[in-house]
Amino acid sequence: MTTLTIDSVNAALKELRDPETGRDVITMGQVRDVSVDAAAGRATFTLELTSHSAPLRNDVVQEAEQLLKRRVPELREVRIQLAEHVRPPRGAGPLGVPVKSIIAVGSGKGGVGKSTIAASLAIAMKRFGCRVGLLDADVYGPSIPHLLGLSERPELNEQQKIVPLEKDGIRVMSMGLLIARGQAVVWRGPMLHQYLTQMLRDTAWGELDYLFIDMPPGTGDVPLSLSQLVPATGAVVVCTPQEVALLDAEKAIAMFHTVKIPILGMVENMSGFVAPGGGPRFDIFGHGGARAKAEELGVPFLGEVPIVMSIRERGDAGQAPAVFDDPVAAAPLEKIAYQLAKVQADQVRRDPPKPQLPVL
Repeated sequence: MTTLTIDSVNAALKELRDPETGRDVITMGQVRDVSVDAAAGRATFTLELTSHSAPLRNDVVQEAEQLLKRRVPELREVRIQLAEHVRPPRGAGPLGVPVKSIIAVGSGKGGVGKSTIAASLAIAMKRFGCRVGLLDADVYGPSIPHLLGLSERPELNEQQKIVPLEKDGIRVMSMGLLIARGQAVVWRGPMLHQYLTQMLRDTAWGELDYLFIDMPPGTGDVPLSLSQLVPATGAVVVCTPQEVALLDAEKAIAMFHTVKIPILGMVENMSGFVAPGGGPRFDIFGHGGARAKAEELGVPFLGEVPIVMSIRERGDAGQAPAVFDDPVAAAPLEKIAYQLAKVQADQVRRDPPKPQLPVL
């Protein structure tokens, strides 16, 4: 008697975890239209995943196939149709920001490409299919508008909320959009706290999967304010391979630990230069330092970004999304975004949050 039945398929899929919640996809109502052909040894069903899980869709499909073939011996073929599962975000923290993951992108010092990595992560996640916002919290040196080629001043909607500008579907807010070009911001800590509060609370972000926050370099007031205003999912720390940058990155990690923001990983930027045409590699700033430091500190290493001319050229031209037209530059950036999503999924597997009710 065959064990290939709808019930056996559902029982096996009860072991499959939703990357966003860490709970099984059957309980979360993400499997439908299950059918089996026992004679052909085939199972067919629709698997729904949220846009937040978009970077991991292929992984989940592969895991589902392997799980079913392991649990149901008669199964020879699995056909999975992917669909979107709509699960709106709950308001994050006392400000009620409608976002699922808030990611702070920081560094121990300036000049390591933190803003470029923050913008690139936002762009990569959007390309995967996520709903993304990008907040430039570096009020003293806001560079996100320049990287994305944005210069318009934001307006207010009927609810007196700030309408963020959009670039390729990414919603963007920055102090650089509110002041004249070249104007300096001279603020003490309380003003920084007020600015961050307003940008989080009074911006019409809409429903987001990810809000990336480009932090100021160093260990100042903004991380403390962020920890008080919203439950940040975690931080990504950017550094270059040389020892002086790694020392400052270690201080940034210690600072995030102090304000109870988990470290989701380290990124090594400017990690070597390969001459065009397959020429030799030059480790101008060294290589592998961030990976070694991450292992030493027990934090994930998300990946390394080499020195690629298109990253600098298109960033300078205000065309950061066009960096992804260059496969040499796009591959490491997309890998880092994927690793970031995977670290979060592993995190919720270990400690699943309480489910939202009702399950949608």
